[in-house]
Amino acid sequence: MAQKIRSTTVLGVIHKGVAALGGDGQVTLGNTVMKHNSMKIRKLLDGKVLVGFAGSAADAFTLLGRFEEKLDQYRGNVDRSVVELAKDWRTDKYLRKLEALLAVVSQDKTFVVSGTGDVIEPDDKIIAIGSGGMFALSAAKMLVKYSNLTAEEIVKEALKTASEICIYTNDKINVETIEK
Repeated sequence: MAQKIRSTTVLGVIHKGVAALGGDGQVTLGNTVMKHNSMKIRKLLDGKVLVGFAGSAADAFTLLGRFEEKLDQYRGNVDRSVVELAKDWRTDKYLRKLEALLAVVSQDKTFVVSGTGDVIEPDDKIIAIGSGGMFALSAAKMLVKYSNLTAEEIVKEALKTASEICIYTNDKINVETIEK
C-alpha cells in the first residue's frame, strides 16, 4: 500500500498594502519527516505574483509551469490566468489526476486554485492551504484583526503557530513579499 505524503502549510496575506506568502519547510512520508527545509513558495512574473503549493511536489511543479504559461498567455492578468488554469486542470485528462493545491497572491488579490475547478478569492485577502492551513488561517485572521504586525510578520507568526499544533508543519518558514 502506498504511503500518503503529507506536507506543507502555506499562508498568504495582503495587509497594509503589502502582499506576503509563506510556507513551512517540512515534507513527511508516512510517519517520517523526510525533509526540513523545502521551499514551497515561488516568485513569478518578475516577482509580481507569488505562488505556493501543497500536495505532490511533481504535480505542483507541473501546475506551476502551466500557471506561468497562462500568465504569459494573458499578459500578466492574474484573475484570468487562475480561472483558465482551473478550467484546464478540471477538464484535461492528464491534469485532472494531479494532486495539489495552489495558493496565488498578487499585489492586491489572493486565490486558492484546486483541481476540482475551484478558484476561491476570499473577501479578507487571507488564504491558506495544506495540512496546517486552517490553523495558520485562524491565527492570521486574529493577527490582522488585533495586532499592528506587518503582512510578513503575520505570515511568520501564524505559520509558527500552525507548526506548534500540526505535526505535518515545522518552523522552518520562508516568506516572500510584494510591495506597492
